[in-house]
Amino acid sequence: MNRPKVLVTRRIPDEGIDLLRSTCDVAVGPDERAMTRQELLDAVRDCDGVFVVMHNLVDGEFLDAAPRLKVVANYGVGVDHIDVAAATARRVWVTNTAGSLTETTAELGWALILAAARRVAEGDRFVRAGRWEGTGPFFFLGTELPGKTLGVVGAGRIGQAVARRAPAFGMKTVYWSRGRKPELDGAGARAADLETLLRESDVVVLTISLTAETRHLIGAPELALMKRSAFLINISRGPVVDEAALAAALAEGRIAGAGLDVYEREPEVHPGLLRSEKAVLVPHVGSATIETRRRMAVMAAENLLAVFAGRVPPQALNGPFAKGPA
Repeated sequence: MNRPKVLVTRRIPDEGIDLLRSTCDVAVGPDERAMTRQELLDAVRDCDGVFVVMHNLVDGEFLDAAPRLKVVANYGVGVDHIDVAAATARRVWVTNTAGSLTETTAELGWALILAAARRVAEGDRFVRAGRWEGTGPFFFLGTELPGKTLGVVGAGRIGQAVARRAPAFGMKTVYWSRGRKPELDGAGARAADLETLLRESDVVVLTISLTAETRHLIGAPELALMKRSAFLINISRGPVVDEAALAAALAEGRIAGAGLDVYEREPEVHPGLLRSEKAVLVPHVGSATIETRRRMAVMAAENLLAVFAGRVPPQALNGPFAKGPA
């Protein structure tokens, strides 16, 4: 019996590669760069499975270039770069690694909250530039968190993990989601509409999925609702925020600061954000821990292998197909 052919679009931790190679013929893309579009289209032509690393675009053209394709396994949770409907129409499984990066992304959210509130990145730049000459009662004042309100926009796995940490910092939580979350309600959090959340919160954390409805969910009107002393943290997807509006709000002092892990046109960042001392900017590293990346590699590999074995993959986003795609 022929072994399934799998393309891994970029090098991943060995745990995932070793698992795939136990039953599949595996080709791996470059270590330090993304494959070009033409490289991808050429490489997938005889593949049974594709392990998508770091947001390669999987659309109708991609799928049509791979007539043998049975499964697209995403190395991550968000799949806005994958046309799931087009894959479903072609009876191709799409999977992600839901649950693999919940805690680590929530940790990064809190790192950004603390860095923005206590001006950590700004202070680091200040010291390195040799500008520190002493302290005083009003020197580098930040904002403390106890007694403040945390607003969580999108209370899925990651949003709930962010909210669970709020009591440790003496914060109360309000959340906005498509439905009530008993886990949060039982822990003392309060559901609210988005306008109320924005008006009341001292820290707003975005953990919502990117859809047509959530693109630019936070723009100039929403930023105008926030307190001038409030901070906006985005660990969801870049286009959820109108970056131009956020840059203007920071420049004009309409909010106190921001912490961003994601951007509208990655790896480009709005020049107004790059200029702002009030913005803490990190390069989309929400899942970037050794443990999480290993876990993601194994989960995505297991999704691929499940399809080749005729089973429903554990993190399927379409189907289910009783015996695998035709």
